[in-house]
Amino acid sequence: MKQLFAPWRLQYVSSLSPESKSGCFFCDANTSVGEESVHLLLGRGKLTFAMLNRYPYNNGHIMIAPNRHIGNMEEMTIEEGSELFQNSVIAKQILQEVYNPDGFNLGINQGKCGGAGILDHLHLHIVPRWTGDTNFMPLFADVRVIPEGLAESWAKFRPLFLARGLS
Repeated sequence: MKQLFAPWRLQYVSSLSPESKSGCFFCDANTSVGEESVHLLLGRGKLTFAMLNRYPYNNGHIMIAPNRHIGNMEEMTIEEGSELFQNSVIAKQILQEVYNPDGFNLGINQGKCGGAGILDHLHLHIVPRWTGDTNFMPLFADVRVIPEGLAESWAKFRPLFLARGLS
């Protein structure tokens, strides 16, 4: 399925490079202090961080990842796993507050055949869902419409993550 990025696509393709300095855009996002909006970083905990997905399934598609560059759940410490889940709950609450979705998909994709697009940095997806959120575009054009720009979504979410203690 293709995605239609209408409101911010020109700015993205002309000024924001998706290339990673370290080879991992998750690590780049978490270590780039002062560039949170560029990397769509919403908040940092002690052991994990939250960011918007640059290629969202729906508006508000958030990912929570451990600070450490690890690829499998088994590599997480109990503390990392606990904070990952705790910050996922916070992200879900913020999504509920801002967008009021009817439901959510939460998941971790492990391995290529498991749907993981990024194999070497574990992350949990939180995708808000609405009753009837599919329309004719995916059916007839194989395109998904994302109606709000990433910068606008980030500006709504960032203060709420900060207010809940994520820096």
